[in-house]
Amino acid sequence: MEQNAAAALQAAEEQYKAVFEKHLAAGVRFISRDVYIDPEVEIAPGATILPGTILRGKTVIGPDCVIGPHSLLENTVVGAGSTVNASQVYDSRLGEKSAVGPFAHIRVGTVTAKGVHLGAFVETKNSNFGEGCAVSHLTYLGDSDVGEYCNFGCGTVTCNYDGVGKYRTEIGDYVFIGCNTNLVAPVKVGDGAYTAAGSTITGEVPAGALAVARSRQKNIEGYAAKKLTPYIAKKKKKKEEGC
Repeated sequence: MEQNAAAALQAAEEQYKAVFEKHLAAGVRFISRDVYIDPEVEIAPGATILPGTILRGKTVIGPDCVIGPHSLLENTVVGAGSTVNASQVYDSRLGEKSAVGPFAHIRVGTVTAKGVHLGAFVETKNSNFGEGCAVSHLTYLGDSDVGEYCNFGCGTVTCNYDGVGKYRTEIGDYVFIGCNTNLVAPVKVGDGAYTAAGSTITGEVPAGALAVARSRQKNIEGYAAKKLTPYIAKKKKKKEEGC
């Protein structure tokens, strides 16, 4: 058993070396051998693969891309000039000059056009993004069709699953989605529309409209001072004691 395992490991190492050397000779740039590339993967000359990157299945990397460090791509096509930084991408297509990461999770069925940014702690699934969209951070967009040049504030969520079915969100061109917006699918947001931060959108937003779906602020004078008196006293005591 040990001999069989050793032989299998040696064969895998030899195959990996052959794949690595093939891409290196073809003009792919590496700064370390600390990568793993499946035999079926295609990488264009001029692409850069950084340490800790894993390329699996029928992944295709275009020219002038930078993949990594510490990225995993599986069955994914990446257009020319795109970057994937410290992220995972599965069964998706990234348009040219797109930027993913760091720490993004791009799930099955994500398709981006040119110049799309899916940033830090963004998760997508089964969604299409038009040219120039920016989803910079802390957002989940699933089962969505997004037009061109839309901007998503942090904390945006498409509420696409009710425990039984999954529903789509449709967003037009030049839409601004405010921070902490919940889009309860099925729902449509028209071209050039705006959602106010903190809104839960359950109905159609017409083109050019501002959707506000939140309660008005109410201040109860003196409530906090009374409620927090013991807390503040405790913290002041700790401060005096140097804790």
